Amino acid sequence: MIDGKLLVDAHVHVARLPTLSPDWQQWVRTFGGGVPVGELFDADGTPRPAQIDDHFARQGADHVLLFTEYSPKVTGTQPIEDVLPLAAANPARFRPVANLNPHLHYPVATELARQVELGAIALKIHPVHGGFEARDRMLYPAYAWAEERALPVIVHCGTSTFSGSVNAYADPVLLDDVFRDFPGLTVVLAHGGRGWWYDAAAFTALSRPNVWLEVSGLPPQRLPDYYGHSLRRLADKMVFGTDWPGVPGVERNARALEKVLLDAGCTDAQVAAAWGGNAARIFGLG
Repeated sequence: MIDGKLLVDAHVHVARLPTLSPDWQQWVRTFGGGVPVGELFDADGTPRPAQIDDHFARQGADHVLLFTEYSPKVTGTQPIEDVLPLAAANPARFRPVANLNPHLHYPVATELARQVELGAIALKIHPVHGGFEARDRMLYPAYAWAEERALPVIVHCGTSTFSGSVNAYADPVLLDDVFRDFPGLTVVLAHGGRGWWYDAAAFTALSRPNVWLEVSGLPPQRLPDYYGHSLRRLADKMVFGTDWPGVPGVERNARALEKVLLDAGCTDAQVAAAWGGNAARIFGLG
């Protein structure tokens, strides 16, 4: 906690370093200056659970969502099995998130069920790195499975600079079919429309009760530039995340977000919701 408020980092990548692409490695070197990677990973690039747990505890993060990714042509493959040792080290803090790529997984609902059985509390879809649209009918069985079980779906909604990315697939308008066909599905827009879709992502979150705006990968001090007068209302639909380890620091970003929201006229209760209350509600965190 920070100042007695729940803090949830809803977007974290803790992968085995050898499985990651050179672009990913450069991304961490460029943006992760506040993360002591050398202390948190073994010499062979394997995460050290006790040290990583201590790191997030010192940052004030009560809950951390561990992302996995099956995008071998862009970032590499980070299977859910790789994050299970960290989740086992402190299951109260660390929760895995499933990932599906319809080019690799079939049947998708069967694979989703397998990853949920391993402990996943949400599903992440990464069209930009996986090379598919979020409305691809191959994903529909997984969406139906998730809707029936109230499993939240996180969709990458922002540009990526990694080689091989297809940024056009991040457009939130591509989710319109999904919203129509699965009206009960809870959807979190990761990266908040980063790049070209800030207005579209904000409008979608504000206009749909089961759509949320997650702000990982966005410098908090720039949120007023991205969302303008909508920022005050967006606090009620906002989910804090960092995209760790490509971040100066979890607590540093949380404090910067707090200042931005208070300067926009938000209340302490709205800050608490953005820091962790909204995520706790979405993902069923204690």
